[in-house]
Amino acid sequence: MSVEALSGKVFLVVTGASRGIGRQIALTFGSLLEKGSHMLLLARDLNALCEVKKSIPPIVNVDAVRMDLSKATKTDLEEAIVKTLKGTTREAFDRVVVMHNVGSLNQKLLNELTDLNDWRTYYDLNFFVPAVLNAVVMNLFDSKTNTKKVIINLTSFTAIQAFIGTGYYCTVKVAREMYFKVFASENPDVDVLSYGPGAVDTDMFTFLCENVLDPVHKEHLRELWKNKIVISPEQSINHLVEVLKAHKYKPAEHVDYYDPL
Repeated sequence: MSVEALSGKVFLVVTGASRGIGRQIALTFGSLLEKGSHMLLLARDLNALCEVKKSIPPIVNVDAVRMDLSKATKTDLEEAIVKTLKGTTREAFDRVVVMHNVGSLNQKLLNELTDLNDWRTYYDLNFFVPAVLNAVVMNLFDSKTNTKKVIINLTSFTAIQAFIGTGYYCTVKVAREMYFKVFASENPDVDVLSYGPGAVDTDMFTFLCENVLDPVHKEHLRELWKNKIVISPEQSINHLVEVLKAHKYKPAEHVDYYDPL
């Protein structure tokens, strides 16, 4: 069974593509794309992005662009997309796929979060810029192009379950999920999914294990390692591919790695 969401000539955007889950998304999705597809990989680490680019089949055109997504503007995002599409037309693509992966983690108690600038910086990277990017793509590939659109929001169990010390992370994940539910309601022709990747062995997961403030959460993480439930990025993204293949989810539904297909 083919992956309809990645079929035909695809324009694929992946944020936070230099490492961890974002890197694996670029590698796995890139290996499934057909000739003539284009990829735009965004992250702060250009050297790491270029290494990812080398591992993607040459039949796919790949642009690796250094961008600090906590500071990116509408103009920055538009220019990066238009530059990637230079030499082709938007109408040439059968579908556009946006993988909203970028994100950061912080461990602080809510009563310590009294600096509005810290809140704004966190939400700029994790919510506001992804929302602007989403709108930019939709406006560039408007109804005139007849291009099918797929939007995947990388979410987390913390959008459902609260933990001590995760005020930033939990609230932004909830906000993103609700944003995409509203977006799906306003754009019923767009295929929208919020995917929870599970407990994945990444730098972010290691940071959480080392800095977690919630004793219950800490014990839970220890059990995950002890019982070998922590998975690799490749396992998680392979499962995402299977979710896309099966396509049993409702618009903007939260689907977790551990949910049955």
